[in-house]
Amino acid sequence: MPNKQLEALDYIVFLVYFLIVAGYGYYIYKKKQSANISTTDFFLAEGSLTWWAIGSSLIASNISAEQFIGASGDGFAMGLAIATYEWMAAATLIVVAVFFMPIYLKNRIFTMPQFLTQRYNNTVSMIMAIFWLFLYVLVNLTSILFLGALAVSTISGLNFTACMIGLAVFAVIITIGGMKVIGFTDVIQVFFLIMGGLATTYLAINLVSTENGTEGLLQGFDLMLTQSADHFHMIFPKDHPHYASLPGLTVLIGGMWIVNLNYWGCNQYITQRALGADLKTAREGILFAAFLKLLMPIIVVLPGIAAYTLYQKGLFQQEMLDATGEVNKDHAYPVLLNLLPTGLKGLSFAALTAAVVASLAGKANSISTIFTLDIYKKYIAPEASEKQLVGIGRVTIWVAMVIAILVSPYMGIDKKGGFQFIQEMTGLVSPGVFAAFILGFFWKKTNSAGALFAIVGGFLLSLFFKYSLPNLVNLEFLAPLGFAVKGADGVYTIPFLDTMGFVFLICVAVMILLGLQKPSNKGLEIDSKMFKVNSTFAVGATIIMLLVVILYAIFW
Repeated sequence: MPNKQLEALDYIVFLVYFLIVAGYGYYIYKKKQSANISTTDFFLAEGSLTWWAIGSSLIASNISAEQFIGASGDGFAMGLAIATYEWMAAATLIVVAVFFMPIYLKNRIFTMPQFLTQRYNNTVSMIMAIFWLFLYVLVNLTSILFLGALAVSTISGLNFTACMIGLAVFAVIITIGGMKVIGFTDVIQVFFLIMGGLATTYLAINLVSTENGTEGLLQGFDLMLTQSADHFHMIFPKDHPHYASLPGLTVLIGGMWIVNLNYWGCNQYITQRALGADLKTAREGILFAAFLKLLMPIIVVLPGIAAYTLYQKGLFQQEMLDATGEVNKDHAYPVLLNLLPTGLKGLSFAALTAAVVASLAGKANSISTIFTLDIYKKYIAPEASEKQLVGIGRVTIWVAMVIAILVSPYMGIDKKGGFQFIQEMTGLVSPGVFAAFILGFFWKKTNSAGALFAIVGGFLLSLFFKYSLPNLVNLEFLAPLGFAVKGADGVYTIPFLDTMGFVFLICVAVMILLGLQKPSNKGLEIDSKMFKVNSTFAVGATIIMLLVVILYAIFW
């Protein structure tokens, strides 16, 4: 049986990590307390983040408990195919760097609601700001806190509620220093995240070797390829048991692009990291993040496949069961962590904590930015000083954390699984929001009525496709095309990613009709020169795209 307690050396390793990150965060916070801090400095760290800090911060904010626990669990259940969320994100980041960032920076756009105000009107912006605040607090912040506390509690044996409060306070210590503190502490977080994650992957694959009477990483990986061959396919056929989650070519040419372009290009939580930099630095930072994304499946997916391979040989039979006696895929990563030797276990514990805290800090800062700049300053206190706005931003961070702690146990996160919970909830909003952004960028005739339909109507359409359509229409006729899957109850439903694609296309069609009927005169400032890239970026982007193609070709 694995040891479920941390030992003295583990606590020392973790304490070193905590003191480095929290100490730096508090130092910058105290330093800025005495300085004349502006809103652009607090919310954006304008001009102070380097390319490597931007890239590290993007990854640290993105990778959290739902990746470590959820993606490893999906690696256990369905295999390498779940890595499409990471590898397609690398390709998406190139698109965002080339086409989205120059538009934001050229038009001095610092928040996503600000873009909607500038391009459409205050009504569209206000509705979207409220949507985002609810989504960030009630979906993202709650699930990150809940899953993080669950994982930390499982590994350390500490009280669940104490873990949740500890993670929240740790994140606030970093967040109250502003975006600069988050950006540079994220570099430290990513170091621990990658080192600890690699240690777990190494142990898991090496254990596969050991259990088969051999040794070494290459031998272990080769054994995984042989013994779990069904777990090394990126594209699922229509009869695959997990086709509903990853429906065939949709991951390459369909809804997966909407998921990623909306997340990486139209999301305050993410774009905020690059909005305070110049275009060259922002692009270099995003390119660095794309390289890191290619590596993430090694840390968050391969351990799950290794756990599956070992499970097939008779290991972890009891540890993988939940309270009802059913196999729970989300136990895969904690089970592996509990096998780590003393010291390495503390490093991996720090890595998991780093992932959770960095995501919490980034999300809290985005909540603070949207509420302070797009609601408080515009509608509550237009005359507020810079100092007052920064103060309100800090109070908002505390309030958001307290709300998340109080409501997270009641959100059903433990029943759905954190990764699925986040994808389902954000997927209700994503298609319409992305339609409003992409047409707002590149089609000047797009008007406010169209954007309003996309954001509100897209949300209602998503609800209709998910909850009503399968009961009103027998969707079996779509099954031969791969656009419907029969559930355990015998009802045919449209896969989640395909639903996003259909809703997006409907929103775009309606927006075009409304735009042709009454063209807008509020197009953004755009010229073709904005999209030119330097040779260094072009080479890096080409390498990334080639690597994505090669990976899919090998593991098709």
